[in-house]
Amino acid sequence: MGKNERTPDEWREILDSFEYPEEVRKTKGRRGRREAKREHREAVRRRTKEWVREERRRDPIRPAGALIIVVVILGLGLGARYVWPSLLGGDDKGGSVTATASPTPGAQDDKPTAAGTSAPSAPPSSSASAAVDLDDPDHVAEEFVRLYLTRNPPKDGDHTASVLRAEPYMRPALVENLAAQADQAWNKLVSRGGIATVRTVKVEPAGTDLPVDTPIRVWRKTTAKIDVEGYEDYSETTVLQVELTNGDGTGWRVSRILGL
Repeated sequence: MGKNERTPDEWREILDSFEYPEEVRKTKGRRGRREAKREHREAVRRRTKEWVREERRRDPIRPAGALIIVVVILGLGLGARYVWPSLLGGDDKGGSVTATASPTPGAQDDKPTAAGTSAPSAPPSSSASAAVDLDDPDHVAEEFVRLYLTRNPPKDGDHTASVLRAEPYMRPALVENLAAQADQAWNKLVSRGGIATVRTVKVEPAGTDLPVDTPIRVWRKTTAKIDVEGYEDYSETTVLQVELTNGDGTGWRVSRILGL
């Protein structure tokens, strides 16, 4: 056991120090008390998140305060998910396995979602695409990047809002993939209290390290200049390599992204 690892007895002392309401401690049966304690911890986490949201609406917090709150919430989440169930005799085997999806998996090439796997729903692209121009891949790449990287956390709520704005220019598999994953750029923007606006987007042919263009598949290099207003105003440049496909003849759409 490493010097910084806690013993089971030390973890039990930490758990014993957690204050539970009288009705939780008096719950009959060991299993019942375990379940009541778990529900109480979940309720504490929900109330903490609601309090943070309310405080942010009333008075925007500074970066240091935001970092402390995020660390506290993550600590409560990890404790409730991994530490407390095992020490209290839970049998949640296999629940700690985390699958990390790549931003650009091969499954984005218009393959159906695997059976039994749920993904966030998105508005059908057919109706939305009727109002957009999908004839030119360069235009599609530019509009996709502009919509996807324009972000307003106080108004959007979460990163899926920008995914849905850019949805008419994407293949359905890519929409589901982006919506299902955490977005580090979004988290960074939130921590800085920022609102991102795309000033310009430059589209040019991709480098020689990517496949050459074909009648149904092309790669484009996009360079976006982004202005951010927040605790501190700044500008940044984001470069994305995007693949566009038109295998079904309905128009060009982004099917894969490199650089996220």
